[in-house]
Amino acid sequence: MRNTTVKIFALALCAAMLFSLAACTSSKRKETEEATMESITEMAADTKTAGNGKKVYLAGPLFNQAEKDFNLEITKVLEDCGYQVFLPQRDGIEAAQLEGKSEDEMIEMIFSLDEGKVKESDILFMNLDGRVPDEGACVELGIAYANGKRCYGFKTDTRSVELGLDLNPMISGCMTKVFKNYYGAGLIEELKQYLSENEL
Repeated sequence: MRNTTVKIFALALCAAMLFSLAACTSSKRKETEEATMESITEMAADTKTAGNGKKVYLAGPLFNQAEKDFNLEITKVLEDCGYQVFLPQRDGIEAAQLEGKSEDEMIEMIFSLDEGKVKESDILFMNLDGRVPDEGACVELGIAYANGKRCYGFKTDTRSVELGLDLNPMISGCMTKVFKNYYGAGLIEELKQYLSENEL
């Protein structure tokens, strides 16, 4: 009888401890969820109150001469209008220039520099050309948007139009404005005209 009573008491004690632990874990989970939601709300508020500085990070593909030349044309328009542009192909590090470095070293050097420059900028200006926008530029857009930067895009590529598609909403949703002109020279003129009347 005594052994049975001891066993029942021990089981009741274990059950009480487990209940207490579950309640504590649930409380901690709730606190974590509330802190996460508060952080997301603050981030969204920061995004809506971005400043009006003129430092631009130009994001986009830079893997062939045509892409590089077009990036330089866009950069010139911006700089002629008083913007200070960080152009990765000109001002950053390209993987092709890192001969002798390990893959991990290249990733660390390129990511750290570009992430830091995005965060230092006031504006991200993104080349949206390609069947889909450049993967690295999409990451830079995410970093910029999450850090309250003003985000703009430009597009001359007709491939997505031919397929009856538009930009992914997770990309276009970050943008204040997207300049679209399916002639490169036309887009340059449109951008010049816009900047003569507006600021980014």
